[in-house]
Amino acid sequence: MATGSRTLWKGAITFGLVHIPVGLHTASIEQGVDFDWLDKRTMDPVGYKRINKKTGKEIDKENIVKGFEYEDGKYVVISPDEIEAVYPRTTQTIEIQRFIDANEIPFVYLERPYYVAPINKGQKVYALLREVLIKSGKVGLAKVVIATKQHLAVLVPSGKALVLNLLRWGDEVKTLEGLDLPAAGVKGASVSAAEMKMAQQLVDDMSGKWDPEDFKDEFKHAVMKIVQKKVKAGDTETVIQPEEEAPDEGSNVIDLSELLQRSLKAGSSGKAKAPATKKRSAKTAAKSAAKARKTAAKKTHAAAKKVA
Repeated sequence: MATGSRTLWKGAITFGLVHIPVGLHTASIEQGVDFDWLDKRTMDPVGYKRINKKTGKEIDKENIVKGFEYEDGKYVVISPDEIEAVYPRTTQTIEIQRFIDANEIPFVYLERPYYVAPINKGQKVYALLREVLIKSGKVGLAKVVIATKQHLAVLVPSGKALVLNLLRWGDEVKTLEGLDLPAAGVKGASVSAAEMKMAQQLVDDMSGKWDPEDFKDEFKHAVMKIVQKKVKAGDTETVIQPEEEAPDEGSNVIDLSELLQRSLKAGSSGKAKAPATKKRSAKTAAKSAAKARKTAAKKTHAAAKKVA
């Protein structure tokens, strides 16, 4: 499976006093077919207009405010300044909150995966975290801010890579309440031994190894055949799209892997003292990281205001 090499986000994995400089890379591709709107007369891209749903007239951006519907038909208007004031602080870190057993998180919470790759000479500490997670059977439950939005996430070892899978928050997953489900257990569900035996045999007959190449989006492939046929016949149009700005590369993060031992001491004593020979360099590194985080936060807020 091919993956793009463009780094979407740069920052660090942190736990204790350890920083592992990393970059995020998309680990998934949106499936399905995405059709763009075009003006059939000129083949120009067609965008969405800001329309007043009551009058049907287009309105200027300056006349649009953001409202939150707290009851049916009743709204509270939130100003851009109020929104900016509560934006999550951009720290450029994947901050591990705790380590939990790998099988503790139900699949329903998994939302979107990203590959995590080491940068700035962080390979050794990256490998250390990956291997200790594999050996312990643990995953890292973390918080991360991406594009001004805070996410709960889980850091999972997968082969040679660490994968950051964004999670749904607890209040975003519905409970089983109200579902008409059969009782748990064979006896509770009134399943006979003969039925279980036949079902087990069917499962065994249909069992095989996981191979993602065995399954395709049939509709997408059918549409792509039509596209390829038209391209081969020369039945194509040229559309000029507006150029997009290059994404912000984010802040540089100092590799502080030598703080692993200090993290262990901090966990037992509540304090971690730097060796005398490292005191000055660690202080300088902390100031540099803080300055970089502050700069990244300003850029992120400015971009958010521009979009708003």
